[in-house]
Amino acid sequence: MERIGKYEVRKLLGEGATSSVYLCFDPFSQQEVAIKRLHPEMLRATDHTTLYHHMLLNEASLAGKLHHPHIVRILDAVIEDRDAYVVMEYVPGGTLEPFTRPDNLLSFERLVEIIFKCTRALDYASLQGVTHRDIKPANVLLTAPGGQDIKISDFGAAIFTASETTRLSGLGSPAYMSPEQVREEPLDHRTDIYSLGVLMYQLLTGRLPFECSSKVSLVYQIAHETPPPPSSLRPEIPPELDAIVTRAMQREPAGRYATWRDFSHDLAAAYRNRALVADRQAPPDSEKFERLRAFRFFREFNDVEIWEVVRLAEWHLIPPDTVVMKEGEPGNYFCFVVEGELRIVKQKHLLNVLSPGDCFGEMALFSAGRGARTASVETTRETRILTIRAPALLRASSLCQMHFYKGFLEVLASRLSLANSRIASI
Repeated sequence: MERIGKYEVRKLLGEGATSSVYLCFDPFSQQEVAIKRLHPEMLRATDHTTLYHHMLLNEASLAGKLHHPHIVRILDAVIEDRDAYVVMEYVPGGTLEPFTRPDNLLSFERLVEIIFKCTRALDYASLQGVTHRDIKPANVLLTAPGGQDIKISDFGAAIFTASETTRLSGLGSPAYMSPEQVREEPLDHRTDIYSLGVLMYQLLTGRLPFECSSKVSLVYQIAHETPPPPSSLRPEIPPELDAIVTRAMQREPAGRYATWRDFSHDLAAAYRNRALVADRQAPPDSEKFERLRAFRFFREFNDVEIWEVVRLAEWHLIPPDTVVMKEGEPGNYFCFVVEGELRIVKQKHLLNVLSPGDCFGEMALFSAGRGARTASVETTRETRILTIRAPALLRASSLCQMHFYKGFLEVLASRLSLANSRIASI
C-alpha cells in the first residue's frame, strides 16, 4: 500500500502545476485526511522551490492556530529536502469552481449564504493577524455536495504581518487580485474584501469582471478600470447584491467595506429586504447569526461560539395563542425569543411578557430535566423561538457552555432584582 509518511493513500483528488492532493487515511486518528504534496521536481534547489517551500510552510504554520467552522484545519506538516506536504481535514463537497459557469449558477439564496460564511471566516482570520491573499473559487470548499456550508482552504499565500508584503509579492491568482495587490503595495484585510467581491461577481454572472488575453492587460484593467455591474450581464440580479459587489470591488481600499462585519451585515440584510427566503420556518444561517450577535445575552460569545449555537439550536415559528411550555410539565430544554412576543402565566395570572432576546425555561437545565415547569409560556402573536435541548448543549465546547451558564446567572440576578423592586413597592 502506498503511503505518505504514516498516512495510507486512498486516491488522487487533484493535481496542479506544483503539487498534488491525495485522499489518505490516518491510522492513528482513524479518519480520512487530505494531503497536499509538492511534486518531486519542485524539491530541487531553485528560486521557485524556495517560494513553494515558503508557501507550504505558511500553511504548516497555521496548524492548530485557526479554529473556525468555516476554515480548513491544518493537522500536520512535513517540510524536508526530500519531501514536503501538509495534512488537512478532508472536505468532500468539492470547490465552488463548477458554479462559476453561466449554465450552472447558484440560487441567490445559496450564494448569499456561502459568501456570508466566507466573510465571517475571513474576519476571524483577520483578527488573528492573517490576510489570505488568494481568495478564489478553487479555495472555497463545500462540506457536502449540494450544501451551503463551506470551508476556506489554501493559506499558502497568506501574510501574517505587513512586513511580509515585499518578501512574498506576486503571489495569488491575478484575476482575483485587488488593485493594490497587482501594484505590489502594502496589503490589509481589504484586499481579501476585494477578492471576495470578485468571487461573488463571478458566482452571480458566470464570468469574471475583467477577462483579458494577457496578464499585462488584465493587471492594467484591474488597476485602472471599473467593471460593468453584475446586473448589466444578468438583469434579474437584485439591486442589493449589485450594490454589495460594487462596494466590495471599489478600486481604492477606502471606498470598500471598512470591516468584514459591515460586509456581512449587508449580505444578511439582502435576505430581509428582498424576502429571498421562501421557507419562513427555517431562516438562513446568515440571519440566525446576525440575530444572535445582536442579542445582549450573546455579547461575550465569539463568532465561533455563535456558529456553535446556530448549529445546535432548533428554530421554530409558532402561531398565536400557542402554549410553548405548560405549568407542571417536565422539560429538558430552554428557549430564546427571536421575534414576536410571549406571556408567562401562572395559575391564570400574568407574570411577565417576553420580547426578542429574552430567554425562558432555563431552570430546567439545572434540574437535569427532572424539575417541573413552574409557569406556562404562551405566544400572544406569531413568534419565532430558538430552542436548545440539554443534550445538545452538553455537546458544545466548554467555552460556549461557560458563556451560557454565565448568561443564565445574569438573567437570574436581573429577575431577582426586579422581583425585589416589585415587593418593595407593595
